[in-house]
Amino acid sequence: MAVDLKDVTDVATEPGTLPATMAAWVIRQDREGEPRDAFQIEEIEVPEPGALEVVVRVMAAGVNYNNVWAAMGKPVSVFRYHPEEDHHIGGSDASGIVWKTGPGVTKWQPGDEVIIHCNQASYEDPEVHGLDPLAAPSQKIWGYETSWGSFAQFTKVQAQQLIHKPKNLTWEEAASYALTYFTAYRMLMDRCNIQAGERVLIWGAAGGLGVFATQLCRLAGALSCGVVSSPEKGALLEQLGITGWIDRTGHAGMMRKGGESPDEEKERFKAMRGFGKAVRDVLGDDPNIVFEHVGQATFPTSVFVVKPFGKVVICAATTGYNLDFDVRYLWMRQKQIIGSHFANAWECTKANELIASGEIRPVLWRVMGFDGVAEAHQLMKENKHLGKIAILVGAPETGLGKTEEGPGAIYAEVGA
Repeated sequence: MAVDLKDVTDVATEPGTLPATMAAWVIRQDREGEPRDAFQIEEIEVPEPGALEVVVRVMAAGVNYNNVWAAMGKPVSVFRYHPEEDHHIGGSDASGIVWKTGPGVTKWQPGDEVIIHCNQASYEDPEVHGLDPLAAPSQKIWGYETSWGSFAQFTKVQAQQLIHKPKNLTWEEAASYALTYFTAYRMLMDRCNIQAGERVLIWGAAGGLGVFATQLCRLAGALSCGVVSSPEKGALLEQLGITGWIDRTGHAGMMRKGGESPDEEKERFKAMRGFGKAVRDVLGDDPNIVFEHVGQATFPTSVFVVKPFGKVVICAATTGYNLDFDVRYLWMRQKQIIGSHFANAWECTKANELIASGEIRPVLWRVMGFDGVAEAHQLMKENKHLGKIAILVGAPETGLGKTEEGPGAIYAEVGA
């Protein structure tokens, strides 16, 4: 059924009552492929909240690369994660208004303004009650490994996913940061227990993860060296409090491509040593922590440059997940490799307090209308975006939703 996009900002019911249907950008398995084709607007039944669930009216949504993968069906189809649903509504970042609560929900009421973190796990898993929800066998990322994400007028979430919306942010600003920022927070604050005076190397420091890692280092009193691809991105890092930065275009020879010949590996090792010297020139010593999410191309360098007993913390592998490195530099110098994946509700809540206080700020490139969801993901797939994209859903225009003074997002063209 055709959907009139002019009506997306209008809802016919008051908080507490759901309409029968909603507009949603939907992926179906038979059209997985290019995002521009995979995403299509459909009229979908609005889901009812179950026990300990909440339905939120989405005011704005954030775009992440995970739903480029969902659109393409790679590396695996998302329908493997939720076979009970014949459709996929993506989107793992959102700001919005609680519209209806399910049985057992007592903390949240219709009308509450919230953001949503994307970690889900079953309340019945024992890991949720004492270890960490990220360890639960039921753990999934909402809007990627589940359906009912944020690219729709309404979304269904677990009540524990809700966090109070910072009053100093607009709807689009509040929708832009949770997935990347909360990931960076767990990596540095929890998994690495970052301390004042430590030295941190940040790959892709002007990207979606790196801009928050840079700010967290400043806040923790740690020295930071950011790796970027242009002086313009270095200037943004200076605005965020970086100690110093390196333009990686001058060190391209250190990048691991895989399958290097012995002579090529010898040259790569020489370039890697030169990069390590550049890092020391910025930080005054080798880093205690390397903030990794690039993977194959950079991981050998990360293990090499981190100081003895130092930590390489990794949450992604954007250049490839088959890592090939000289393990002697790991065991003989007693370094640590630490895996990290998103964050739990407590970490998300504590991290969000720093946004509400203005000590950490989102970095946003572009805001698009609800009609731009497929285009936004196509831009990401083709690497034509220049930073974080937010999508207006229930909000009719930018600049709405801010109810208190305070620093909002930084608007900038950013990338690795």
